[in-house]
Amino acid sequence: MKFRTDPARSRGSIAPVITPFTDDGALDLTSLRGLVRWQLGSGSHGISLGGSTGEPSAQSPAERIEAIRAVAAEIDDAVPFLPGTGSAKLDETLEITAAARDAGADAALVITPYYARPTQQALHTWYATIAREFPDLPIVIYNVPSRTAVDIAPDTVARLFREHDNIVGIKETTKDFEHFSRVLAACGRDLLVWSGIELLGLPLLALGGVGFISAVANLAPAAVARMFQAWEAGDHDTARDLHYALHPLVEALFVETNPAPAKWVLHQQGRIASARVRPPLTAVSGDGLRQVRALLAQGADLLPDHPHPA
Repeated sequence: MKFRTDPARSRGSIAPVITPFTDDGALDLTSLRGLVRWQLGSGSHGISLGGSTGEPSAQSPAERIEAIRAVAAEIDDAVPFLPGTGSAKLDETLEITAAARDAGADAALVITPYYARPTQQALHTWYATIAREFPDLPIVIYNVPSRTAVDIAPDTVARLFREHDNIVGIKETTKDFEHFSRVLAACGRDLLVWSGIELLGLPLLALGGVGFISAVANLAPAAVARMFQAWEAGDHDTARDLHYALHPLVEALFVETNPAPAKWVLHQQGRIASARVRPPLTAVSGDGLRQVRALLAQGADLLPDHPHPA
């Protein structure tokens, strides 16, 4: 938990790993631990689990907690761990967040409650309740309106940031790039902002963002980490080159609903035992696989050369 007391150290490429399942749909913790080891060996600056890429809404709270504990043990404080702990239900969110805290998470990534479409005042109440419940745990708001049908406003974020010392940042997964700027303008540069949109990760750094929680790190973790490091070192040409080189791999991830394409690739590479996704998602279609293969060929230079069996 050495990063918990200094959330600003959670910078760079925080890899949002997928949650592997076996062919019969059970949690595959062996593959999950292997993915974490690979991410650490590839230079990822942190690990997340249980964001959209991790299929949290298809898992029970007990399964999510089991996976969080396994990842926390595998990381063993080597890098920051920011698991997703949010749910559409407050009791589940509190239960999973408490388990993450006890497992050693450095911060909790809490999604805006989905489906209900709460007002801004209701969102304020939601996050204030969570912050008060866990005063010693950094809380990161997770804004992903394309999946939740609600967009937390910059003024609401600023109000929460002012009122609660442990609300330290936000993962912004919106393609409205003005929103990133408005959040930073409202909150000030002390707010930690990560991009959850792959192609806005590098541009966000110019505004004062601290990194990205980018699904493409599941395919090319070393390249995503190098992009951040190049920017930080002032080598902006290299950072831009990597940004554009990653485009085909980003497109491959979203040929069909994430994380089905990523799981197919990781299974093909031998990193996970099965490409299984849980309903309502389905395996990538035949036409989708043709598109994925073509895009992987375009981005092959950034793919690892020597995959290791899970």
